[in-house]
Amino acid sequence: MPDRSFLDWPFFEPRHRDWAAEVEAWAAAHAEDLAAGQDVDAATIRLTRALGEAGLLRAAVPEDGGRLDVRTLCLAREILARHAGLADFAFAMAGLGTGAVTLFGTEALRRRVLPAARRGEALAAFALSEPEAGSDVAALATVAERDGNAHWRISGTKTWISNGGIDATYVVFARTGEAPGAKGLSAFLVPADAPGLSVVERLEITAPHPIATLRFEGVRVPAEAMLGRTGEGFKVAMATLDLFRTTVGAAALGFARRALGLSLDRAASRKLFGATLFDQQMTQAALADSVADVEAAALLVYRAAWLKDSGAERITREASLAKLFATEAAQRVVDRCVQLHGGLGVTRGHKAEELYREVRALRVYEGASEIQRVIIARAALATVVRAQA
Repeated sequence: MPDRSFLDWPFFEPRHRDWAAEVEAWAAAHAEDLAAGQDVDAATIRLTRALGEAGLLRAAVPEDGGRLDVRTLCLAREILARHAGLADFAFAMAGLGTGAVTLFGTEALRRRVLPAARRGEALAAFALSEPEAGSDVAALATVAERDGNAHWRISGTKTWISNGGIDATYVVFARTGEAPGAKGLSAFLVPADAPGLSVVERLEITAPHPIATLRFEGVRVPAEAMLGRTGEGFKVAMATLDLFRTTVGAAALGFARRALGLSLDRAASRKLFGATLFDQQMTQAALADSVADVEAAALLVYRAAWLKDSGAERITREASLAKLFATEAAQRVVDRCVQLHGGLGVTRGHKAEELYREVRALRVYEGASEIQRVIIARAALATVVRAQA
């Protein structure tokens, strides 16, 4: 088990330490076994159910639409990712897929969706990205048109949808036209079996996860399925991502901690030129850089989580800093781990090679690194402008 001393940082309360111990005990006993196998859909369903049965999804899907504690989410994602990437995926999607319902759903929608998701009996998905609109949310082309006074009809294509195609309930963002750009979007809850909704393609990605392209052809949903009010879709999306973007950094931190542990074990045990690999100064430099990356990532991730839990209305800047640095740093730590393992590091089935595939997508989804840099730079300039005003 890696160093737990970071749990003594002032960002955490005793309940967080208890939670970390609970998640660690479950993950050590179950995560890797449940994630094993070639059928990624079956493994995702298995993991979601097991997490629900263990009561761990209570953090991602709080009782009665209660408050989401970001530090709790981050600790779970870090620990689960360190053990098995698909376990982290299952936990994260339970939260991200229901987050908009928790934050903006009516009491009736929350009662309909959240209890089953909390028990791990129902999957959820966040359907935002499109073939021509990923980072640029304002460019969404999917439309929702009124069908009488009590219904809407949704038409368009969504892609890169996690949990897509495995009987999930989707939070779908569509253009309702109240204003141009981001101000003309709304969010709807759409069941997987809605007539007119089809899975166009299952997407094969570097680290196997259930990902799909979905087509909506006049999918009819009741007006009560809207999350928030008309024209508030961008607000719904950004509020949800503001909470969960920090947790992506936490997952990256989990991958990085596992890679650092593997690197230290390898350096201490591998013999090279009559000494251990650790005795080479270049190895010590690589390990030191990895330690620094892990420590700095942890500080940024848990600072952002603490700020949100402490009542900050928006943590867009801090969440972007956490996601950018943690995901980029984790890529470096994992890459060094692969290098230290030599041929084993690129051998299919070795944990270093698995981590290399798992960590890469985190620099892309929920806002690519380039988008995070734009957000951070704009926030820095705004601070200067305010100071000069």
